[in-house]
Amino acid sequence: MTDVTTRRLDLAGTRSFATPGAGPTRRRALAEFGFGWLQELWREACAGRRHEGVALAAVGSLARGDGGPLSDYDLVLVHHPRGLSGKEVGAFADKLWYPIWDAGVRLDHSVRTVADCRAVASDDLTAAVGLLDLTHVAGDADVVNAARSTVAHDWRANARTRLGEMQESVVQRHARQGDLAHLIEPDLKEAHGGLRDMSVLRALTAAWLTDRPHGDVDDAYERILDVRDAIHVVTGRGRDRLTRDDQDACAALLGHRDADDLLTELSTSARAIAYAVDGTLRRSVQSQRARTLRVGPRRPQLAPLGYGLYRHDGEAVLGPSADLSSDPVVPLRAAVVAARGGMPLSPATLSNLAANAPALSEPWPEVARNLFADLLATGPGLVTVWEGLDLAGVVERWIPEWRAVRSRPQRNAVHRHTVDRHLVETVVAASGMVRDVARPDLLMLAAALHDIGKVADSRDHSATGAQLADTVLQRMGVPDADRHTVVRLVRQHLTLVDLATRRDPEDPATIAALSEAVDGSVATLDLLRALTEADASAAGPKAWSDWRASLVQRLYETCRAALTAQTPEERALAVEPTDALALSADALERVATGDAYVTVTSLGGAHRLDVVDRDRAGLFADTAGLLAAHGFVVRSAIVRTLDGLAVNEWWVDSPGGETPLPEAIARDLRRVAAGDRAPLGRLQRRRTAAVRSPGSGSVDSTRAMVITSASDTATVIEVRATDRPGLLQDIGITLARASLSVRSAHIATYAGQTLDTFYVTEFGGGQLAPARAAQAVAMIIDTCDAD
Repeated sequence: MTDVTTRRLDLAGTRSFATPGAGPTRRRALAEFGFGWLQELWREACAGRRHEGVALAAVGSLARGDGGPLSDYDLVLVHHPRGLSGKEVGAFADKLWYPIWDAGVRLDHSVRTVADCRAVASDDLTAAVGLLDLTHVAGDADVVNAARSTVAHDWRANARTRLGEMQESVVQRHARQGDLAHLIEPDLKEAHGGLRDMSVLRALTAAWLTDRPHGDVDDAYERILDVRDAIHVVTGRGRDRLTRDDQDACAALLGHRDADDLLTELSTSARAIAYAVDGTLRRSVQSQRARTLRVGPRRPQLAPLGYGLYRHDGEAVLGPSADLSSDPVVPLRAAVVAARGGMPLSPATLSNLAANAPALSEPWPEVARNLFADLLATGPGLVTVWEGLDLAGVVERWIPEWRAVRSRPQRNAVHRHTVDRHLVETVVAASGMVRDVARPDLLMLAAALHDIGKVADSRDHSATGAQLADTVLQRMGVPDADRHTVVRLVRQHLTLVDLATRRDPEDPATIAALSEAVDGSVATLDLLRALTEADASAAGPKAWSDWRASLVQRLYETCRAALTAQTPEERALAVEPTDALALSADALERVATGDAYVTVTSLGGAHRLDVVDRDRAGLFADTAGLLAAHGFVVRSAIVRTLDGLAVNEWWVDSPGGETPLPEAIARDLRRVAAGDRAPLGRLQRRRTAAVRSPGSGSVDSTRAMVITSASDTATVIEVRATDRPGLLQDIGITLARASLSVRSAHIATYAGQTLDTFYVTEFGGGQLAPARAAQAVAMIIDTCDAD
């Protein structure tokens, strides 16, 4: 070890490594030493002579003053072509480089004129970004300033053409190196969220394209630099990769309890930088679009998304109509809209939501629970939105238990993500299986909470997770029966795969054990089957091979057949609604005159509409269509036909924030019944403008089936489909075109999926013949799957 290396390690100050503020102080001292030593070498190389138009400059970490104890030196000998000759410059450079090599310092060196710097920066993106940091060390400062200003000017002038190249380079690097936040042996420099990304942020701001986040991002950068410094000290080498062998020593040097705490802090820091670079790149692209020539004032282009949100330059932003001060569900509504649209929430909106939205009451109102399930079911769009909400502190306000698993590493070869990211990826995977279960909302909750017990000092994360999940669900106000189901799923989420891979699937004892795990419920078994696949596939390919999948499917089918034989009555999921609402004299009088009777009751952000009207063909479709045309989203409904009267109950959400007006609904029902279809015209416009969820890409087509044992007097058809504006109207029209009468219906929406049960008869009464029932099912499927 040379004297220079020893001196640099001494400056690292290992005894004070964990002291607050020691990192920046250490790096300043290292930079001052480096500059001083190089200036001494410069004086020795000059040997008392003055060299006009020649200077030594630094780039990289030395130039920025954030180099580590053993970081390499990136140096450029910049010269004016009218100064020293080519041979003289080369000989002078050797007088500088050889002493550095002899001292054992890693060196990246070059000799360039100002024109050379400009040409290299034009041809090589990496070189251009590096030269933006060009800093004078010794010699003629004017030549360094000329090179730096020329490169910076070209960088700004050519930003539009270089931006696409930079974006492609960043994406490719991230794909090669992976996410620093989720790697057990990360490269602190090149991985997504690493030190290189801060250079990207600085380069984007140097192009005057956009500003970058500061504050938390700068703090995160300093923490990663501290880990890099620790690696240098522990290994005695200028490495950037944190290997398993060095993690305990680095954790101790930095004052962490153990390596897991070190990786947790490192992951949290990397996430902040990764989110910042992704967003800054996106906004840089947006700023380039804004530079195109426009005629007239440059007003922001806002496209309404509903619930007081707008699309602006690829991000979801809060509009002035959003009432944050009094509506605690605004963050949930905003998250659902953004995730369904496949766009992030803007940084300003995230800050606004975190700072100004009031806390949800406990237990949560039903509208909040529904929105949370909708958010979880949005598919891949959830990942970016959830990350933004988590970094802003919103997720922790919803689920305080999330803090203990945030950025927590998983030290095994199966898992590829931290605990919290694995939970999110499991939710995304589960969103593709919502048609396989009767209650997709419960599947989403179980997916989001199944590993919540992977906290420090937990011996059995399934048991710990069940307790924590129970607390979370009670806070959310989940009904007891549903809560018990989700808690059971969390506790048993490994049971199916363990039994399938370790026991004989044909053994009655194996089937009995699985039956006991799901409490003898076919519906719970279906949920466990979907959760098992979502969990394993989110973990990685090693956890969900074709072999494991076949074993799980075999045991699942065997157990399901056994349970179905024991409990055949469970298949009827919805009971025909036959209890009528108590009708007032005013309602009977209104209907007798040919008008619909409509009342509205608003409860916790949701609205209940009771509609009484004379039964007629197409009434169900017309009512559903009018509600959609007025901008309301049907959450659930109970439709009854008793003694020639339709007595229906509709629960709706209002994306626009308006309260349904009973007079307007009744008036439009009367107009439509008279043949005037104009009130329904707004629905088509809403369909065109609606933001559709991109989904997970793996959801099957609509499922519709006849439940043969559910009724002796009507044909019962169950429909599972992805909800969309006007879906209920389309189904109602389809049934009317098939000359079928909807005697009653039970409409429900769980996590963006409809679970609708229709009791239909022929117009004269009576069940459908098998051929007619098959035709109706086929027509419904075609209707739901049509765009």
